[in-house]
Amino acid sequence: MKILSLLFLTLVLGKNCQSQNNPDLITAKIEYTVNSRGLYNNIVVENKTVSVTKIRDGKPVSSSLTDEQWNALITEFQKVDLEEIPSLKAPTQKRFHDGAAMANLKIIYKGKNYESQTFDNGFPPEKIKNIVNTLLSFSKKE
Repeated sequence: MKILSLLFLTLVLGKNCQSQNNPDLITAKIEYTVNSRGLYNNIVVENKTVSVTKIRDGKPVSSSLTDEQWNALITEFQKVDLEEIPSLKAPTQKRFHDGAAMANLKIIYKGKNYESQTFDNGFPPEKIKNIVNTLLSFSKKE
């Protein structure tokens, strides 16, 4: 019985320690916006919930993220240097001649705003590419 109790406590405490590695992401707000004359897509992730708006001034469709989706987002979030986001340069310039919609990534974390410069939708700067693709994957199911 002691072994069973010890095993149970080990599992419970292990789970608590694991979730404490990233408790602040719960308070973060991550927003990806795509905008052009004929296209609008806004994806907001906050507190394990994703809200997707596909029409300007439309109502967002919200859903909870699965543990797998949440963990994927955490993994990509940890790879991003937040201080670097505002200075990242867009790799392409198709948005200047209607070749691509304008896109923007904004993260509010620990009371600070980190907003990227505008870049072409589908062609984010390399250092935020994975987190952008993760956010876009949440929108595809809506």
